[in-house]
Amino acid sequence: MMTACEQDFETRPEGSTVTSEIKGQVVAADPSKAEAGVNALYAQFNEYMGVTGIRHNDFGYPALMLIYDSDGYDFVSTVSGYNWFSGGLEYDHRIYTSYETSIVWETLYKIINVANSLIGSIDRETDDPTLQFYLGQGLAARAFCYWNLAQLYAFNYADHKSAACVPVITDVNMAQVAEEGKARDSVEAVYKQIMDDLNTAITMLDNADEAGLTRADKRYINNTVAYGLRARVNLTMENWSAAASDAQEALARAAAEGLRPYTMAEVSTPTMYDASDPAYMWGDIIAETDRVVTSGIVNWPSHMGSFNYGYCWYMGGHQINYSLFKSIPDTDVRKGWWTDENYYSDHLSPLQNYVINTYVEYPPLTQVKFAPDKGEMLQDQSANDIPLMRVEEMYLIAAEGLAMGGSPAEGAALLEQFVQAYRDPAYSCPETSAKGVQEAVYWQRRVELWGEGLSWFDIMRLKKNVDRRCGGYDDALVFNIPYGDNIMLWRLPESEIQANPMISEGDNNPSGETPKPVADIDY
Repeated sequence: MMTACEQDFETRPEGSTVTSEIKGQVVAADPSKAEAGVNALYAQFNEYMGVTGIRHNDFGYPALMLIYDSDGYDFVSTVSGYNWFSGGLEYDHRIYTSYETSIVWETLYKIINVANSLIGSIDRETDDPTLQFYLGQGLAARAFCYWNLAQLYAFNYADHKSAACVPVITDVNMAQVAEEGKARDSVEAVYKQIMDDLNTAITMLDNADEAGLTRADKRYINNTVAYGLRARVNLTMENWSAAASDAQEALARAAAEGLRPYTMAEVSTPTMYDASDPAYMWGDIIAETDRVVTSGIVNWPSHMGSFNYGYCWYMGGHQINYSLFKSIPDTDVRKGWWTDENYYSDHLSPLQNYVINTYVEYPPLTQVKFAPDKGEMLQDQSANDIPLMRVEEMYLIAAEGLAMGGSPAEGAALLEQFVQAYRDPAYSCPETSAKGVQEAVYWQRRVELWGEGLSWFDIMRLKKNVDRRCGGYDDALVFNIPYGDNIMLWRLPESEIQANPMISEGDNNPSGETPKPVADIDY
């Protein structure tokens, strides 16, 4: 297994190695020393070319968000030499020697390795609230990464508990793993680790909160975010009532922090670039001095931003699925998050309209949801803060959890309340069955969370086909991949199999057949 990040974190400048035991002694004497481990943890989220050293789609977790969305059917773009995420459009990146296979695997395990080092440096039995605050963050971040991995390398939890998933590497077994390797654990075992980590994290973060400790900014995980993460996991596991309860707890704690959804007025113009916005619960905060920013083009805004210089200008930008766009009512403020068939959105200022339609000449249905950093057009070094969790998502989890947990009327009522207050005053949910409300929530998730790296997880947990018909894709990209097809699962990278004696070629996920285009259909 990968150990480079762990070695970097545990090596003094003079070259001698700092063991976890030594670190634990240092941390016990001065709890603030653990802060370095916390900062190292979050630095991994936007590491510049940390896996390949050369690829321009290798910039930490935001790159994974783009990979995930490109694999689905709502995040439309075209294959181009400038589109570094074309692999997800064509499904030619699932081979185990691809750069993307390594980027996905190693990005997540590198974060896990740093989290393990942080966790291992703190006594689990500590009653020091500062140490509990740091320990809770390490546990929650580790759970977040395993939640990602579980949905990339195995199908849905409820039906595949005994299936092979990924190796579980923790602070307890990491030294042994480095010597002996580690086999793939079952889906059930991975989720047990996730839930154990989140349960402990919430206890630790609640204790820290009661002691008056608060995070410096929203890149750090606090108990509000931890409840939100557990709500996500419970939703994925189909623990419906628990998902609703955690989402509602997250909403209550968010409100106590002064957090709330974006208002209709706030999203009537391009936005979502600043983690200080009240809708952000958790964000990847990017500084202008970060290497991903000073690179100019190896960052999320370069590949995603419609208004700033970068790859997006030259590859035609990102559009919404055509049939999904057509289904958004005119009364819904989110319709203006994309230009229409006439290249128009009433959310745009004259300068913004000029950039989209004259300076760059994007195709119709191009996203204008995300503004450039500070709202400044045509800049070439954007430092957008990237949303990792918004308050809005908690309303949608709570509504689905209530409906599927036995209270469809309550779930529908909450969904109506949220949408009417924040997105479409004319909205009503006509569904009365649990499944009907779940589908209504899913439609809202497709629109509300578009481009935020969550769509693939919904496809996997809801067992959706990757159906791109009537989506606006180029003919060669119009697939209808049935749920359960081998191509939907990522393969463990070849480098992992070569380095890990506990995993052989036969232990990998089956190689999926690259999908063939199907006939498109009219809306």
